[in-house]
Amino acid sequence: MLEILREYNFWEEEEISVGYFRSYYINKISSYLGNKLVKVLLGQRRSGKSFIMRMIIKKLIETDNIPRNNIFYINKDISAFDFISNAKILNKIIAEYHKVLKPKGKVYIFIDEIQEILNWEKIVNSLSQDYTKEYELFITGSNSKLLSGELSTYLSGRYITINIYPFSFSEYLGFYNIEPDKKTYINYLQMGGIPELYNLPDKELRTNYISALKDSIILRDIIQRYNIRDVILLRRLIDFVIDSQSSLFSVNKIVNTFISMGIKTNQETISAYLGYLSNVYFLHESTRYDLKGKRILKGERKYYLNDLSFKYYLTSSFDRGIGKLLENSIYLHYKREGYQIYTGIFNNKEIDFVIEKNGDKKYIQVAYTLTDEAVIEREFGNLKKIKDNYEKLVITLDDISIGNIEGIQNILAWEL
Repeated sequence: MLEILREYNFWEEEEISVGYFRSYYINKISSYLGNKLVKVLLGQRRSGKSFIMRMIIKKLIETDNIPRNNIFYINKDISAFDFISNAKILNKIIAEYHKVLKPKGKVYIFIDEIQEILNWEKIVNSLSQDYTKEYELFITGSNSKLLSGELSTYLSGRYITINIYPFSFSEYLGFYNIEPDKKTYINYLQMGGIPELYNLPDKELRTNYISALKDSIILRDIIQRYNIRDVILLRRLIDFVIDSQSSLFSVNKIVNTFISMGIKTNQETISAYLGYLSNVYFLHESTRYDLKGKRILKGERKYYLNDLSFKYYLTSSFDRGIGKLLENSIYLHYKREGYQIYTGIFNNKEIDFVIEKNGDKKYIQVAYTLTDEAVIEREFGNLKKIKDNYEKLVITLDDISIGNIEGIQNILAWEL
Protein backbone atom coordinates (compact mmCIF):
# COMPACT_ATOMS: atom_id res chain seq x y z
CA MET A 1 0.00 0.00 0.00
CA LEU A 2 2.82 2.36 0.83
CA GLU A 3 4.45 1.73 -2.54
CA ILE A 4 1.25 2.84 -4.27
CA LEU A 5 1.28 5.96 -2.13
CA ARG A 6 4.91 6.55 -2.99
CA GLU A 7 4.08 6.54 -6.71
CA TYR A 8 1.47 9.29 -6.37
CA ASN A 9 3.02 11.37 -3.62
CA PHE A 10 5.76 13.99 -3.89
CA TRP A 11 8.41 12.47 -1.68
CA GLU A 12 11.01 12.40 -4.46
CA GLU A 13 12.48 15.41 -6.28
CA GLU A 14 10.18 15.21 -9.29
CA GLU A 15 8.42 18.26 -10.74
CA ILE A 16 4.87 18.80 -9.47
CA SER A 17 2.45 19.27 -12.38
CA VAL A 18 -0.19 21.88 -11.57
CA GLY A 19 -1.40 23.16 -14.96
CA TYR A 20 -2.60 26.76 -15.19
CA PHE A 21 -1.88 28.45 -11.87
CA ARG A 22 -5.13 29.63 -10.26
CA SER A 23 -3.78 32.45 -8.12
CA TYR A 24 -7.22 33.58 -6.89
CA TYR A 25 -7.75 30.34 -4.99
CA ILE A 26 -4.15 29.83 -3.89
CA ASN A 27 -3.98 33.34 -2.40
CA LYS A 28 -7.28 32.75 -0.63
CA ILE A 29 -6.29 29.36 0.77
CA SER A 30 -2.82 30.62 1.72
CA SER A 31 -4.39 33.17 4.04
CA TYR A 32 -5.90 30.25 6.00
CA LEU A 33 -2.66 28.28 6.46
CA GLY A 34 -0.89 27.68 9.75
CA ASN A 35 -3.67 26.42 12.05
CA LYS A 36 -5.65 23.30 12.91
CA LEU A 37 -8.74 24.28 10.94
CA VAL A 38 -9.57 21.63 8.33
CA LYS A 39 -9.53 23.25 4.86
CA VAL A 40 -12.45 21.91 2.83
CA LEU A 41 -12.47 22.49 -0.95
CA LEU A 42 -15.94 21.93 -2.38
CA GLY A 43 -17.03 21.86 -6.01
CA GLN A 44 -18.31 19.94 -8.98
CA ARG A 45 -16.24 17.11 -10.41
CA ARG A 46 -13.55 18.32 -12.83
CA SER A 47 -13.78 21.91 -11.64
CA GLY A 48 -10.09 21.87 -10.75
CA LYS A 49 -9.99 20.85 -7.07
CA SER A 50 -7.23 18.25 -7.57
CA PHE A 51 -5.00 20.72 -9.42
CA ILE A 52 -5.55 23.34 -6.71
CA MET A 53 -4.54 20.77 -4.09
CA ARG A 54 -1.32 20.13 -6.01
CA MET A 55 -0.75 23.89 -6.29
CA ILE A 56 -0.94 24.15 -2.50
CA ILE A 57 1.48 21.23 -2.16
CA LYS A 58 3.86 22.87 -4.64
CA LYS A 59 3.71 26.13 -2.66
CA LEU A 60 4.39 24.35 0.63
CA ILE A 61 7.42 22.55 -0.79
CA GLU A 62 8.95 25.18 -3.06
CA THR A 63 7.99 28.43 -1.31
CA ASP A 64 7.48 27.52 2.34
CA ASN A 65 10.32 24.93 2.38
CA ILE A 66 8.21 22.17 3.92
CA PRO A 67 10.06 18.82 3.66
CA ARG A 68 8.56 16.59 0.99
CA ASN A 69 8.22 13.70 3.45
CA ASN A 70 5.84 15.87 5.48
CA ILE A 71 3.26 15.86 2.69
CA PHE A 72 0.76 12.97 2.56
CA TYR A 73 -1.56 12.87 -0.49
CA ILE A 74 -4.45 10.62 -1.54
CA ASN A 75 -6.69 11.08 -4.57
CA LYS A 76 -9.76 8.83 -4.47
CA ASP A 77 -10.52 9.69 -8.10
CA ILE A 78 -7.52 7.51 -9.03
CA SER A 79 -8.32 3.79 -9.09
CA ALA A 80 -4.95 2.93 -7.56
CA PHE A 81 -6.32 4.26 -4.27
CA ASP A 82 -9.39 2.01 -4.30
CA PHE A 83 -7.88 -0.06 -1.48
CA ILE A 84 -8.42 2.89 0.89
CA SER A 85 -12.13 2.20 1.20
CA ASN A 86 -12.80 3.12 4.82
CA ALA A 87 -11.47 5.10 7.75
CA LYS A 88 -9.85 2.06 9.38
CA ILE A 89 -7.64 1.39 6.35
CA LEU A 90 -6.82 5.09 6.02
CA ASN A 91 -5.76 5.21 9.66
CA LYS A 92 -3.58 2.14 9.13
CA ILE A 93 -1.83 3.59 6.08
CA ILE A 94 -1.16 6.90 7.85
CA ALA A 95 0.42 4.97 10.73
CA GLU A 96 2.59 3.04 8.24
CA TYR A 97 3.55 6.33 6.57
CA HIS A 98 4.81 7.64 9.93
CA LYS A 99 6.68 4.40 10.62
CA VAL A 100 8.52 4.30 7.29
CA LEU A 101 9.08 7.96 6.34
CA LYS A 102 9.45 9.29 9.90
CA PRO A 103 8.36 12.88 9.15
CA LYS A 104 9.45 15.44 11.74
CA GLY A 105 7.21 18.32 12.73
CA LYS A 106 3.86 19.17 11.19
CA VAL A 107 2.42 16.76 8.63
CA TYR A 108 0.18 18.13 5.87
CA ILE A 109 -2.51 15.64 4.84
CA PHE A 110 -4.37 16.02 1.53
CA ILE A 111 -7.34 13.77 0.72
CA ASP A 112 -9.09 14.32 -2.61
CA GLU A 113 -12.78 13.29 -3.02
CA ILE A 114 -12.94 12.21 0.60
CA GLN A 115 -16.62 11.23 0.44
CA GLU A 116 -15.49 8.02 -1.30
CA ILE A 117 -13.99 6.80 2.02
CA LEU A 118 -16.50 5.22 4.40
CA ASN A 119 -16.64 6.95 7.81
CA TRP A 120 -14.08 9.51 6.64
CA GLU A 121 -15.43 12.10 9.07
CA LYS A 122 -14.28 10.14 12.12
CA ILE A 123 -10.62 10.04 11.12
CA VAL A 124 -10.62 13.66 9.93
CA ASN A 125 -11.96 14.66 13.33
CA SER A 126 -9.42 12.43 15.09
CA LEU A 127 -6.42 13.76 13.13
CA SER A 128 -7.46 17.40 13.44
CA GLN A 129 -7.77 17.03 17.23
CA ASP A 130 -4.69 14.84 17.82
CA TYR A 131 -2.54 16.74 20.35
CA THR A 132 0.32 14.20 20.22
CA LYS A 133 1.09 15.02 16.58
CA GLU A 134 0.73 18.17 14.55
CA TYR A 135 -1.46 17.88 11.46
CA GLU A 136 -2.92 20.32 8.96
CA LEU A 137 -5.65 18.76 6.82
CA PHE A 138 -6.95 19.60 3.37
CA ILE A 139 -9.89 17.67 1.92
CA THR A 140 -12.00 18.00 -1.21
CA GLY A 141 -15.48 16.79 -2.00
CA SER A 142 -18.13 16.86 -4.72
CA ASN A 143 -21.23 16.72 -2.51
CA SER A 144 -22.13 19.77 -0.43
CA LYS A 145 -24.88 18.08 1.59
CA LEU A 146 -22.82 15.03 2.46
CA LEU A 147 -19.83 17.01 3.64
CA SER A 148 -21.70 19.81 5.39
CA GLY A 149 -23.72 17.34 7.45
CA GLU A 150 -20.79 15.26 8.65
CA LEU A 151 -18.50 18.26 9.10
CA SER A 152 -20.96 20.16 11.25
CA THR A 153 -21.61 17.04 13.32
CA TYR A 154 -18.04 15.97 13.94
CA LEU A 155 -15.96 19.14 13.57
CA SER A 156 -18.49 21.70 14.88
CA GLY A 157 -16.86 24.85 13.57
CA ARG A 158 -13.28 23.57 13.34
CA TYR A 159 -13.16 23.79 9.56
CA ILE A 160 -13.36 26.34 6.77
CA THR A 161 -14.88 25.79 3.33
CA ILE A 162 -13.64 27.16 0.02
CA ASN A 163 -15.96 26.77 -2.96
CA ILE A 164 -14.11 25.92 -6.17
CA TYR A 165 -15.69 26.87 -9.49
CA PRO A 166 -14.66 26.21 -13.11
CA PHE A 167 -12.50 28.83 -14.82
CA SER A 168 -13.71 32.41 -14.57
CA PHE A 169 -13.47 34.79 -17.53
CA SER A 170 -10.28 36.22 -16.01
CA GLU A 171 -8.75 32.74 -15.84
CA TYR A 172 -9.88 32.06 -19.41
CA LEU A 173 -8.01 35.21 -20.51
CA GLY A 174 -4.96 34.20 -18.50
CA PHE A 175 -4.90 30.68 -19.90
CA TYR A 176 -4.88 31.92 -23.50
CA ASN A 177 -2.93 35.10 -22.72
CA ILE A 178 -5.49 37.31 -24.49
CA GLU A 179 -7.16 40.65 -23.77
CA PRO A 180 -10.79 41.10 -22.71
CA ASP A 181 -13.29 42.33 -25.29
CA LYS A 182 -16.73 41.42 -26.59
CA LYS A 183 -15.44 38.69 -28.90
CA THR A 184 -13.36 36.93 -26.25
CA TYR A 185 -16.26 37.10 -23.80
CA ILE A 186 -18.65 35.47 -26.28
CA ASN A 187 -16.01 32.80 -26.93
CA TYR A 188 -15.85 32.21 -23.17
CA LEU A 189 -19.64 31.89 -22.99
CA GLN A 190 -19.42 29.19 -25.65
CA MET A 191 -16.41 27.41 -24.18
CA GLY A 192 -17.40 27.30 -20.52
CA GLY A 193 -14.89 26.96 -17.72
CA ILE A 194 -14.20 23.24 -17.16
CA PRO A 195 -10.36 23.27 -17.16
CA GLU A 196 -9.87 20.08 -19.20
CA LEU A 197 -11.84 21.58 -22.11
CA TYR A 198 -8.98 23.99 -22.69
CA ASN A 199 -6.67 21.11 -23.58
CA LEU A 200 -9.03 19.66 -26.21
CA PRO A 201 -8.50 20.88 -29.78
CA ASP A 202 -11.97 20.77 -31.35
CA LYS A 203 -15.67 20.92 -30.65
CA GLU A 204 -16.32 17.22 -31.21
CA LEU A 205 -13.85 16.18 -28.51
CA ARG A 206 -15.20 18.82 -26.14
CA THR A 207 -18.77 17.66 -26.72
CA ASN A 208 -17.79 14.04 -26.01
CA TYR A 209 -15.90 15.09 -22.88
CA ILE A 210 -18.78 17.15 -21.45
CA SER A 211 -21.25 14.37 -22.24
CA ALA A 212 -19.03 11.87 -20.40
CA LEU A 213 -18.65 14.28 -17.47
CA LYS A 214 -22.42 14.64 -17.21
CA ASP A 215 -22.79 10.85 -17.23
CA SER A 216 -20.12 10.54 -14.52
CA ILE A 217 -21.91 13.06 -12.31
CA ILE A 218 -25.21 11.25 -12.85
CA LEU A 219 -23.81 7.78 -12.16
CA ARG A 220 -21.20 8.31 -9.43
CA ASP A 221 -22.53 11.32 -7.56
CA ILE A 222 -26.29 10.87 -7.83
CA ILE A 223 -27.49 7.39 -8.86
CA GLN A 224 -25.03 5.47 -6.67
CA ARG A 225 -25.02 7.96 -3.79
CA TYR A 226 -28.80 8.33 -3.53
CA ASN A 227 -29.88 4.90 -4.83
CA ILE A 228 -31.89 6.41 -7.69
CA ARG A 229 -34.31 3.95 -9.26
CA ASP A 230 -35.85 6.02 -12.05
CA VAL A 231 -32.70 6.83 -14.00
CA ILE A 232 -34.66 7.80 -17.13
CA LEU A 233 -36.62 10.41 -15.17
CA LEU A 234 -33.39 11.83 -13.73
CA ARG A 235 -31.86 12.15 -17.19
CA ARG A 236 -34.99 13.83 -18.54
CA LEU A 237 -34.96 16.27 -15.63
CA ILE A 238 -31.32 17.16 -16.30
CA ASP A 239 -32.13 17.81 -19.95
CA PHE A 240 -35.08 19.98 -18.88
CA VAL A 241 -32.92 22.02 -16.49
CA ILE A 242 -30.19 22.51 -19.09
CA ASP A 243 -32.77 23.69 -21.64
CA SER A 244 -34.47 25.95 -19.08
CA GLN A 245 -31.42 27.47 -17.37
CA SER A 246 -31.89 31.11 -16.36
CA SER A 247 -35.69 30.81 -16.73
CA LEU A 248 -38.33 30.90 -14.00
CA PHE A 249 -40.14 27.62 -13.40
CA SER A 250 -41.64 25.67 -10.54
CA VAL A 251 -41.53 22.03 -9.47
CA ASN A 252 -45.23 21.84 -10.26
CA LYS A 253 -44.58 23.04 -13.81
CA ILE A 254 -41.98 20.34 -14.35
CA VAL A 255 -44.34 17.67 -13.04
CA ASN A 256 -47.15 18.84 -15.31
CA THR A 257 -44.80 19.02 -18.30
CA PHE A 258 -43.59 15.46 -17.74
CA ILE A 259 -47.10 14.12 -17.14
CA SER A 260 -48.24 15.71 -20.43
CA MET A 261 -45.43 13.75 -22.11
CA GLY A 262 -46.64 10.51 -20.55
CA ILE A 263 -43.93 10.41 -17.87
CA LYS A 264 -45.20 9.49 -14.41
CA THR A 265 -43.75 11.49 -11.53
CA ASN A 266 -44.71 13.74 -8.61
CA GLN A 267 -43.57 16.88 -6.83
CA GLU A 268 -41.73 15.01 -4.08
CA THR A 269 -39.57 13.08 -6.55
CA ILE A 270 -38.75 16.09 -8.75
CA SER A 271 -37.97 18.23 -5.72
CA ALA A 272 -35.63 15.55 -4.36
CA TYR A 273 -33.84 15.14 -7.72
CA LEU A 274 -33.34 18.91 -8.04
CA GLY A 275 -31.87 18.86 -4.55
CA TYR A 276 -29.42 16.12 -5.54
CA LEU A 277 -28.33 18.12 -8.60
CA SER A 278 -27.68 21.11 -6.36
CA ASN A 279 -25.80 18.98 -3.83
CA VAL A 280 -23.31 17.84 -6.49
CA TYR A 281 -22.86 21.39 -7.82
CA PHE A 282 -24.41 20.67 -11.19
CA LEU A 283 -26.76 23.61 -10.76
CA HIS A 284 -27.55 26.49 -8.40
CA GLU A 285 -30.94 27.69 -7.25
CA SER A 286 -32.03 31.33 -7.10
CA THR A 287 -35.18 31.91 -5.07
CA ARG A 288 -37.45 34.92 -5.60
CA TYR A 289 -37.25 37.72 -3.07
CA ASP A 290 -40.01 40.29 -2.58
CA LEU A 291 -38.19 43.60 -2.15
CA LYS A 292 -41.23 45.37 -0.69
CA GLY A 293 -42.35 42.63 1.66
CA LYS A 294 -38.74 41.63 2.41
CA ARG A 295 -39.51 37.93 2.23
CA ILE A 296 -38.63 34.83 0.24
CA LEU A 297 -41.39 33.79 -2.17
CA LYS A 298 -42.38 30.18 -2.71
CA GLY A 299 -43.18 28.59 -6.05
CA GLU A 300 -41.21 29.61 -9.11
CA ARG A 301 -37.44 30.01 -9.01
CA LYS A 302 -34.51 30.03 -11.37
CA TYR A 303 -31.77 27.46 -11.80
CA TYR A 304 -28.33 28.26 -13.15
CA LEU A 305 -25.78 25.74 -14.42
CA ASN A 306 -22.46 25.48 -12.62
CA ASP A 307 -20.80 25.67 -16.01
CA LEU A 308 -21.99 26.97 -19.37
CA SER A 309 -20.43 24.07 -21.29
CA PHE A 310 -23.37 21.80 -20.37
CA LYS A 311 -25.67 24.20 -22.20
CA TYR A 312 -23.44 24.95 -25.18
CA TYR A 313 -22.22 21.43 -25.96
CA LEU A 314 -25.30 19.39 -24.99
CA THR A 315 -28.12 21.34 -26.68
CA SER A 316 -28.83 22.26 -30.29
CA SER A 317 -27.74 25.62 -31.64
CA PHE A 318 -31.39 26.72 -31.72
CA ASP A 319 -31.61 26.49 -27.94
CA ARG A 320 -28.49 28.51 -27.06
CA GLY A 321 -29.85 32.00 -26.45
CA ILE A 322 -26.80 34.20 -25.86
CA GLY A 323 -28.81 36.30 -23.39
CA LYS A 324 -29.45 33.27 -21.15
CA LEU A 325 -25.79 32.25 -21.31
CA LEU A 326 -24.84 35.80 -20.35
CA GLU A 327 -27.24 35.83 -17.39
CA ASN A 328 -25.87 32.47 -16.21
CA SER A 329 -22.30 33.75 -16.54
CA ILE A 330 -23.03 36.90 -14.50
CA TYR A 331 -24.68 34.74 -11.83
CA LEU A 332 -21.53 32.60 -11.58
CA HIS A 333 -19.33 35.70 -11.46
CA TYR A 334 -21.03 36.97 -8.30
CA LYS A 335 -21.29 33.46 -6.88
CA ARG A 336 -17.49 33.18 -7.09
CA GLU A 337 -17.25 36.51 -5.29
CA GLY A 338 -19.18 35.05 -2.37
CA TYR A 339 -22.49 36.91 -2.76
CA GLN A 340 -25.90 35.59 -1.75
CA ILE A 341 -28.01 35.89 -4.91
CA TYR A 342 -31.77 36.21 -5.28
CA THR A 343 -34.21 36.90 -8.10
CA GLY A 344 -35.81 40.18 -7.09
CA ILE A 345 -39.53 40.98 -7.37
CA PHE A 346 -40.57 44.65 -7.12
CA ASN A 347 -44.11 45.76 -7.99
CA ASN A 348 -44.55 42.45 -9.85
CA LYS A 349 -41.50 43.30 -12.00
CA GLU A 350 -38.43 41.08 -12.05
CA ILE A 351 -34.96 42.24 -11.04
CA ASP A 352 -32.52 39.66 -12.41
CA PHE A 353 -30.25 39.67 -9.36
CA VAL A 354 -30.39 41.10 -5.87
CA ILE A 355 -26.99 40.27 -4.38
CA GLU A 356 -25.73 40.71 -0.82
CA LYS A 357 -22.42 40.24 0.99
CA ASN A 358 -21.21 41.67 4.30
CA GLY A 359 -23.98 44.26 4.41
CA ASP A 360 -23.38 45.37 0.83
CA LYS A 361 -26.23 45.06 -1.65
CA LYS A 362 -26.49 45.50 -5.42
CA TYR A 363 -29.40 45.37 -7.87
CA ILE A 364 -28.51 43.98 -11.28
CA GLN A 365 -30.26 43.67 -14.63
CA VAL A 366 -28.65 41.60 -17.41
CA ALA A 367 -29.40 42.22 -21.09
CA TYR A 368 -27.69 41.00 -24.24
CA THR A 369 -27.85 44.45 -25.83
CA LEU A 370 -29.57 47.81 -25.35
CA THR A 371 -30.88 48.07 -28.91
CA ASP A 372 -33.31 50.99 -28.61
CA GLU A 373 -35.06 53.35 -26.21
CA ALA A 374 -37.78 50.82 -25.39
CA VAL A 375 -35.19 48.22 -24.29
CA ILE A 376 -33.25 50.84 -22.32
CA GLU A 377 -36.42 51.92 -20.51
CA ARG A 378 -37.32 48.30 -19.75
CA GLU A 379 -33.92 47.41 -18.30
CA PHE A 380 -33.32 50.69 -16.43
CA GLY A 381 -36.97 51.35 -15.57
CA ASN A 382 -37.35 48.57 -13.00
CA LEU A 383 -34.22 49.74 -11.18
CA LYS A 384 -35.28 53.40 -11.20
CA LYS A 385 -38.30 52.54 -9.07
CA ILE A 386 -36.15 51.18 -6.24
CA LYS A 387 -35.61 54.22 -4.00
CA ASP A 388 -32.56 53.36 -1.94
CA ASN A 389 -28.86 54.15 -2.23
CA TYR A 390 -27.48 50.71 -3.03
CA GLU A 391 -25.58 50.26 -6.31
CA LYS A 392 -27.66 49.51 -9.39
CA LEU A 393 -26.14 48.01 -12.54
CA VAL A 394 -27.28 47.03 -16.03
CA ILE A 395 -24.78 44.53 -17.46
CA THR A 396 -24.75 44.05 -21.25
CA LEU A 397 -22.76 42.75 -24.20
CA ASP A 398 -22.95 45.99 -26.18
CA ASP A 399 -19.91 47.35 -27.99
CA ILE A 400 -19.81 50.46 -25.80
CA SER A 401 -21.42 51.47 -22.52
CA ILE A 402 -24.13 54.14 -22.47
CA GLY A 403 -22.81 55.22 -19.09
CA ASN A 404 -24.86 56.38 -16.14
CA ILE A 405 -28.61 57.04 -16.24
CA GLU A 406 -30.11 58.47 -13.05
CA GLY A 407 -27.51 56.72 -10.92
CA ILE A 408 -27.77 53.38 -12.72
CA GLN A 409 -24.52 52.31 -14.38
CA ASN A 410 -24.28 50.36 -17.64
CA ILE A 411 -21.36 47.92 -17.31
CA LEU A 412 -19.99 45.83 -20.18
CA ALA A 413 -19.81 42.17 -19.14
CA TRP A 414 -16.14 41.68 -20.04
CA GLU A 415 -15.16 44.69 -17.87
CA LEU A 416 -16.50 43.21 -14.63
